[in-house]
Amino acid sequence: MCIALISTAHPDYSLIIIDNRDEFLRRPTSAPDWWPEPHSHVLGSRDLARATHGTWMGVTKQGKVAVLTNYQEEKSSQAIGAFSRGLIVNKWLATPPNHDESTHDFVQSMINSPEARQVGGLQFTIVSNRSLNMDQITWVAGETGQTWGLSNTFVDDRTWPKILDGESLMESAIQDHVKAQEDEESLIERLLGVLNTNRLPPLSEEEESSIEATNIGCYISHMRKSILIPRLPRDGSNTPQENETEESAANGTPKLDYLSGPYGTEKQTILLAQRDGRVRYFERTLYDNNLQAIPAGKGDRSFEFHIESSKE
Repeated sequence: MCIALISTAHPDYSLIIIDNRDEFLRRPTSAPDWWPEPHSHVLGSRDLARATHGTWMGVTKQGKVAVLTNYQEEKSSQAIGAFSRGLIVNKWLATPPNHDESTHDFVQSMINSPEARQVGGLQFTIVSNRSLNMDQITWVAGETGQTWGLSNTFVDDRTWPKILDGESLMESAIQDHVKAQEDEESLIERLLGVLNTNRLPPLSEEEESSIEATNIGCYISHMRKSILIPRLPRDGSNTPQENETEESAANGTPKLDYLSGPYGTEKQTILLAQRDGRVRYFERTLYDNNLQAIPAGKGDRSFEFHIESSKE
């Protein structure tokens, strides 16, 4: 039940993106960093469960940015396609800096590509792989003063409370920050406050026990209301198995071991792009490799850079 919120409403920032990545906490994930050569112009965390090592959010030194949320399937196993969703995002971010393909041309080629049809459902910033042509593409953040949210549903679905709540809270956080004339650290704290908004009702013991290792469907409808998803179940059960492998050695198909156990908001990412080209990329990791909660601030990483020309 990931959520991404995008805004052009702050007078000092041309673009602000905040994102909660909700996942099974056993899914192996890297810390955010600049990627190794030949893609050292890309910054972001990477999903290590699939060989693609794709990302759900990243930015390049040339100012290209991508955010991905998955389309909610009926079962976890249906979210696994022949290709990783991160492959689509990687193709956009990892394109050589001097490549002249426009955003429009990339979107056109993506929706027509066989890879896009063979991944689990996704929403890719402005484009879904379930779009059949350019007329079905939604373009956002093209004007100042906009705030727009996306979760695990169709782009134009306005029925999920977490999306509407997120947009309202983000607008208020930006307005309050501007009014108080606060610094950037205070803006990040306000935006983390938005990402930490928990609207889930307390679970009864019966509901808690009904959350099976591979099925949290009994609580899905409640997740549509909450920006933050606390760890479910909360009892510390379902710890990682030893000797888990990324793929089956027999046929190369992904194992589904990481689609079980505790589930919740695993990473929180904030991107701030100032009008002079300065970019701040902040990410907070909420759980360690042993599925233990990381104290607030101890799992933070922050990067700053200025956007450079793709011709440099």
